Amino acid sequence: MKKIGRERRHKRVTKKIRGSAEQPRLVIFRSKLHMYAQLVDDRSQRVMTSASTLDKAFKAEAGHAEDKKEKVIRTNNKEAAKRVGTLLAKKAVQLGIKKISFDRAGYVYHGRVKSLADGAREGGLQF
Repeated sequence: MKKIGRERRHKRVTKKIRGSAEQPRLVIFRSKLHMYAQLVDDRSQRVMTSASTLDKAFKAEAGHAEDKKEKVIRTNNKEAAKRVGTLLAKKAVQLGIKKISFDRAGYVYHGRVKSLADGAREGGLQF
């Protein structure tokens, strides 16, 4: 039931938000272990760029930030979500994108979702 409710909220929110090449839609997906974020152009129906906790760049950045004794890289916490947001912002700025529309995909704007948005803002994106 929780998943069905989230999908209904997602459809309701997505009807109102449309992404374009100038101002794409930032869509997130939050699983139990990972965070995913994509910039979508709805007019041409394509993904412009994406970032997740599974990316090589994320793992390389997290490897330098973590303590050397602790080999496990946490991917399901707020710090990881913030890193995904900054990684996506870096990729978007390289493509020349500054303004985006934030689609929280039916999730509550709290915790990992908020951290990802904050990381994207710190990376230079405007919502």
